[in-house]
Amino acid sequence: MSGLGILLALGSSTLWGVADFSGGLVSRRLPTLAVTVVSQSAGFVALLVVLAVRGFPLDGRSFWIGLLAGVGGGAGLAAFYKALSLGTMSIVSPLAACGALVPFVVSLATGERPSGLALGGAAAALAGAVLASAEERRAGTRERARAVVLALVAAGALGAFTYFLGLGSREGSPLSTLVGARVGSLTLLFALAFARGAPLVVARSSLPAVAAIGLCDAAANALFALASGHGLLALVAVLGSLYPVVTVLLAHLVLGERLTATQLGGVGVALAGVAALSAG
Repeated sequence: MSGLGILLALGSSTLWGVADFSGGLVSRRLPTLAVTVVSQSAGFVALLVVLAVRGFPLDGRSFWIGLLAGVGGGAGLAAFYKALSLGTMSIVSPLAACGALVPFVVSLATGERPSGLALGGAAAALAGAVLASAEERRAGTRERARAVVLALVAAGALGAFTYFLGLGSREGSPLSTLVGARVGSLTLLFALAFARGAPLVVARSSLPAVAAIGLCDAAANALFALASGHGLLALVAVLGSLYPVVTVLLAHLVLGERLTATQLGGVGVALAGVAALSAG
């Protein structure tokens, strides 16, 4: 994997970490679905501006693969932000990061051959996720248990998102894939809001913060799409999943969150496994 690919993937994980922390924080005082839809819409507007500047060059295959990514991304973001609003960020985020196993396994099944070190890293990441969630279950509150379940749902959905986002970018146009992904996610989210009768209004005073989350997420997606052309998708996906490091650091610095020894060990093992995957 090239140095540029590593930098792009790590840049995407940094921006995803900032967006996830901010999204979870805002979702504690605003409706989760409204935050997700408005932030995603802001990112979509930014993509349309770039598309217009470039003369609307859409690649059909990449766009349709992006749509598949968007379905996973929309469902994953909604579940993830809701989990962050219910549970401890330092626990929910590493659990969701194990969604990197989805593109890793699929890429392996379709011909990519990472090293034994990378395979060992996958096992370590899964073990770390179990340890990190153990204290959530023992805490005994319904909301915390629900947060763990939602984080696992988010892991699967976001794993599908990263796989198809990377696939579409590698096989065609990254921009077309990004546009397709945003169309897919917004279609799913608007359908969900309509089915639930959920309001999608955000207070004017909160609009800048929510829009900034969407722009940060869109930038992270773009960096990940570009990184996918510079290395094995399995490894790019894992490097992109390092965002819990950022989320945990922000949760500690801003919210003063504390971790038990078991949880801290679990987070460390999960992140060490992710690092081993990328090194392999």
